[in-house]
Amino acid sequence: MSFLPVAPWPVLLVLVVAALAAVWWNPTSRSVPGESRSTHWRLTAVVLLLGVAAVRPAVAGEQVDTTAANLNVYFVVDTTSSIIAEDYGDGAPRVSGVASDIAAIAEALPGARYSVLTFDQAARVRLPLTTDTTALDAAVETLLPESYEASRGTSVSEANDRLKTLLQQADARTPERGRVVYYFGDGEQTAPDAPAPFDIDRSLVNGGAVLGYGTAGGGRMKATRSRFDTSNDYIKDPATGEDARSVISEDTLRDIGTQLGLPYLHRESGDPIAPAVAGVDLDRFGTSEQIEKQKVRGRRELYWPLLLGVAGLAAWEVGAGVTALLQTRRRKGTSR
Repeated sequence: MSFLPVAPWPVLLVLVVAALAAVWWNPTSRSVPGESRSTHWRLTAVVLLLGVAAVRPAVAGEQVDTTAANLNVYFVVDTTSSIIAEDYGDGAPRVSGVASDIAAIAEALPGARYSVLTFDQAARVRLPLTTDTTALDAAVETLLPESYEASRGTSVSEANDRLKTLLQQADARTPERGRVVYYFGDGEQTAPDAPAPFDIDRSLVNGGAVLGYGTAGGGRMKATRSRFDTSNDYIKDPATGEDARSVISEDTLRDIGTQLGLPYLHRESGDPIAPAVAGVDLDRFGTSEQIEKQKVRGRRELYWPLLLGVAGLAAWEVGAGVTALLQTRRRKGTSR
């Protein structure tokens, strides 16, 4: 049971007491000959029902799950060829684990705004901030790697500048919203130079995690000749002529986590998503004026049955008054 009074409690209490006093201690009403005490009780019931209705009692209605609606969630996804290395779970490509974890995070942080930023040789915003989970699902379903034939090597920090810009813009426009970053990758640096560090201001990131995919033994990768064309052939290692294998670099991923101020988590098939969302401060970013309005809409209000009771008593009182008036007229007619 919850209450949303239409006025402060002290004001409502004073009004109810004053109304009851008017009903029971009105000298004029007591001086009317033959006045029925049942009228006082009906009016008392009306006052009490109106008083209770004024505090708007309610019970929980439809579930309004908006726990994390005051969050911007940025999914930063590695889409180099290694993302389809087949060493996730029972030989599935790593991208299937990424897709599964993105869906689980969105479910754990409902009502937030989600954005997808991918990177290989360049960083691209695949999905601007949106609350549309259908659009998020569509963006995740089309997470395909770059063509290996066009690849010239990629840095694991390629998304740094684009992500920094997105976070700065969000901070300027909606500073009250939390900004959560999830980085998905295997830490494999294929560019010839060492990766530049992420240099994003820590105050711009309010939670998230670096999630790592892959194994020490590595996995083979299907040859992708374009983003929408895959073959049954595997990428070959030019040095050996054998199938190339992508190996996770957890040290690199831990470094990225340190640079962003986020924990690193290695992900395997079936892992719960709870550790990835545990650091999100829902006490701070889990509410807003919009959320509170949604919660109000989710209440099952109980004041209207009380008002129906008031209407019934009012009708009874009117009927009693009409009956008394007719009886008075009959008595006057008889006395003539």
